[in-house]
Amino acid sequence: MDRRTKARELAVQAICQLDVQGEQVLSLLPRFFRENSEDELVIQLAEQWTRGTWTHWRQCDEEIAAAAEKWNVSRLSMVDRNILRLGVYQLLFCPDIPEKVAINEAIELAKKYGGVQSPRFVNGVLDAVYRRKKESGTISHVQQ
Repeated sequence: MDRRTKARELAVQAICQLDVQGEQVLSLLPRFFRENSEDELVIQLAEQWTRGTWTHWRQCDEEIAAAAEKWNVSRLSMVDRNILRLGVYQLLFCPDIPEKVAINEAIELAKKYGGVQSPRFVNGVLDAVYRRKKESGTISHVQQ
């Protein structure tokens, strides 16, 4: 498995833990990542993406809600919601990740961890976020 793919998997798992248990889990992240990988790059990326997504979760949720007009973000499955949060975070805040890669990796996570309709839903939402931001000229990655 690609190192960045592994880091995304760990990040989604950690974001799900944060979603359920709240910020007290932040202090446990280094241990969680080390228990699940010995690769320093994987650990570093997973922690960076998890903390970044969690820091910007409200903005990510706003983007998801705007793109998934008929869906309330809180009603999405936990897995889909947090795959989308990571995908939106990477679209907006990670200039080193090509937009199409962020979308495709999120779709792959949805195939692996989500429901039958998850890949198509994740693709539709992230594509809508991407198109809206590109049209408004803000997809060139918002500053942290």
